[in-house]
Amino acid sequence: MAVNAVERQPGLRTNWPRLLAPNPELLEFATRLALICALTTLVTEIYQTPYAALAAYLPFFYNRPERTVSLTLSVVFPLIIAVVNALVFLVANVVADDAMSRVIAIAVISFGLLFLGSASKLKPIAGPAALIAGYALAQLGTIQTGELATRALLYLELAVAVPAGVSLLVNLLLAPAPRRTAEQAIAARLKLSAAVLRNHASPQGGELAAKVREGMAPILEQLKFAGLEKSAPIRDLGALKQAALSSFALMSATDVLASNPEVELPGAVRKKLADTVEQVARIVERRAYPVEVTLELPADATLSPLAHELVAAIRDAVTRFAEADAKARASEAKEGGFLVEDAFTNPEHVQFALKTTAAAVFCYVLYSLLDWPGIHTCLITVYIVAQSTAAESVEKLTLRIIGCLIGAAAGYAAIVFLVPALTSIGGLMIAVFVGAWFGAYVAGGSPRISYAGFQIAFAFFLSVIQGSGPAFDLTVARDRIIGILIGNLVAYFALVHLWPASISRRVDPALAAALRQLAKVLSAKEPGERRLLASEAQGALREIETDVEIAHYEPASIRSSAAWLSSRRQVVQNSQSLGALLLLSANSRELPRVDATTRLERLATRLAARSAMGPVPLPGPESAHEWQTLPARVNRHLRALEEALGVGVWEAEASARAHA
Repeated sequence: MAVNAVERQPGLRTNWPRLLAPNPELLEFATRLALICALTTLVTEIYQTPYAALAAYLPFFYNRPERTVSLTLSVVFPLIIAVVNALVFLVANVVADDAMSRVIAIAVISFGLLFLGSASKLKPIAGPAALIAGYALAQLGTIQTGELATRALLYLELAVAVPAGVSLLVNLLLAPAPRRTAEQAIAARLKLSAAVLRNHASPQGGELAAKVREGMAPILEQLKFAGLEKSAPIRDLGALKQAALSSFALMSATDVLASNPEVELPGAVRKKLADTVEQVARIVERRAYPVEVTLELPADATLSPLAHELVAAIRDAVTRFAEADAKARASEAKEGGFLVEDAFTNPEHVQFALKTTAAAVFCYVLYSLLDWPGIHTCLITVYIVAQSTAAESVEKLTLRIIGCLIGAAAGYAAIVFLVPALTSIGGLMIAVFVGAWFGAYVAGGSPRISYAGFQIAFAFFLSVIQGSGPAFDLTVARDRIIGILIGNLVAYFALVHLWPASISRRVDPALAAALRQLAKVLSAKEPGERRLLASEAQGALREIETDVEIAHYEPASIRSSAAWLSSRRQVVQNSQSLGALLLLSANSRELPRVDATTRLERLATRLAARSAMGPVPLPGPESAHEWQTLPARVNRHLRALEEALGVGVWEAEASARAHA
């Protein structure tokens, strides 16, 4: 029996070398972000503004590998914080002199913002806004006069604006254009496909499988940004979009070849395919897109039926590489209103806001009663690690602890061995650049570990940047690290033991939606539209795979059984393989579309009903003739899904024939 592409890959949680593997885009982003942090430190040290460590850290929130997103965040985020600051300023007039009023104000504002973060489109910014508002109100307790409070709020706004301005300048001058980023990504995927075509046993096969499961959403997003920036002609963007979708089809076919070594291709055919794909990659690298590409195979090449179908798919992707397809547009999702549909009917939104607010208020009261303001980072930590599900919260606080310890160790080493030797602002900038670079390198990588990079930089800056001059006080660094650890403990108790929300509850609905998306692949008439739908489905399945992987962070009291998780993982893996096969076999006359579509809809309905599922072994090996065509393999994966979902194979096939 052949091994699926996904089955050749280790789980995400154990494949740390791949998650930290360097690439040119990541190195560029880390260097750019570290430069922004260093320049921000230069400005704050020259003008000796307060909150220097916060100002150096905020670029991690403003910047992303995508230039357009970085520019947008650098403008929008300071404006939102200005609005929050204005709200705090109004409230401060009432609560500045009364501790109980401050606690009530923190609780009310925090609850309101966190509820909006859970139940509205403000999710990306509501959490940071709640953090800023809560921290600003908490700081009022340490200020004796109204004039000082006003200055503190204005300096806080300055600490937000300075890194935003530096980020805007650096990104405008140095960040790569989104079109160029997309071209480089397409060329890299083509070269990867060529390497695997040349040698099906290449270790790069695992990397290719991962790229297929990722889909083309990152590249299509870059092209969308290029359109928003008006930095490329519409005609070129259309051609590059088609090139990205053609690359996805080519990668899918190559991955099927690599994951099924029994499908043999003559050496001459492999060489010709690889040479042609590499030629196309070089054209894309030169900031062009190929048209009228020809691919003539050796006349004496004898191919099996399955090999012939896969080679035909590769030839079609190459020869029509950049032909624009007007119907290849993203699936249209229902826009909806500002609030989500269940904003006032689903108690989880209120529960999330209540438990996070309770944890934050507890931390504020704790360090106020202890008269230990140095551990105020516990308040900040609660807002940062709070997520809608227990698994995500535990994963985030775990990464925060790991990143905090690494950053603190680096910060302590810098204080002891490096800071005493600093004689100028330039030396401090170099120290900040190095610490920020390592944090940015991790933060710009896989979402599974990126948050650890944020914490490495945060703990390092808190240790090294303690004011307007070199810092030698180890007590300050110690207190801030202790605060982070206390905040993690409080957040863990609140988010995991008070109204815990399991991530498993969103797996089945997401799987049902992904299977319906795969069914649409069969009904699409144009190749570009099929490729786009298949790419979107692969991206959705990848997110579901991540949810299943991080479910192990949940405590046993709410975690789904091992059998349940195993069965979902099996369904995801089969669906990923099925997606590639459906895309490649969509033109085949041997594939009964109505039958396959009905079976996928039946499976989606089964999942949407949240039926009990247990792990079921894959069907046994079929006879050789059942593996000779793509439609036969599609049928095999459908049978595997039906068994895993508890749907009788013969019952499902009979029902499909009746509907047809």
